[in-house]
Amino acid sequence: MMIDGEAPERWVFGYGSLMWRPGFDYQERRRAVLHGRRRAFCIYSVHHRGAPERKGLVLGLAGGGTTVGAAYRVAEAAWPQIYAYLREREQPTETYVEARVAATLDDGRKIEALTFLSNRTHAQWAGVLDLDVQARLIAGATGLSGRNVDYLRDLVMHLRNEGAPDRGMERLLERVERQEEGDALNPAHSTGV
Repeated sequence: MMIDGEAPERWVFGYGSLMWRPGFDYQERRRAVLHGRRRAFCIYSVHHRGAPERKGLVLGLAGGGTTVGAAYRVAEAAWPQIYAYLREREQPTETYVEARVAATLDDGRKIEALTFLSNRTHAQWAGVLDLDVQARLIAGATGLSGRNVDYLRDLVMHLRNEGAPDRGMERLLERVERQEEGDALNPAHSTGV
């Protein structure tokens, strides 16, 4: 977005771990809403929250709905480094495609932001999964960034803190916790899907 002939503002929209752990310096952070996309566990994780032999699930943006997330305004001078960092962080297996999206900030401003959408043609695209299947995949999965359930817990907690609780994600967390409790009582059934 141009402001009186100045350089365009650089914004990044986060809907998962970028909300609570951006990993880059920013000038401004705002709550933001993206229309036409919804947060979903629709990508198999074989890197950050799972492994090739025990897949987990990570978030993507599926079509339809609305997503509350965080928008970060970054300095133009820092943009090349931040952009390189985001590509390395978000695309280790190219399960996401970068996109420019229109979002609305909590103060009413309309912005264009960089975000990462699910690559529906990638082998790790899981698509729409039943809640029980999602819970089985998330329960017990671990990757380079830690336990899959911790990622889901962080999401639920941060959405609550943002004043935007997501009942669907809270229901999923309840199912994952029940699944993990059951797996602890009966380890023979903890293999995922």
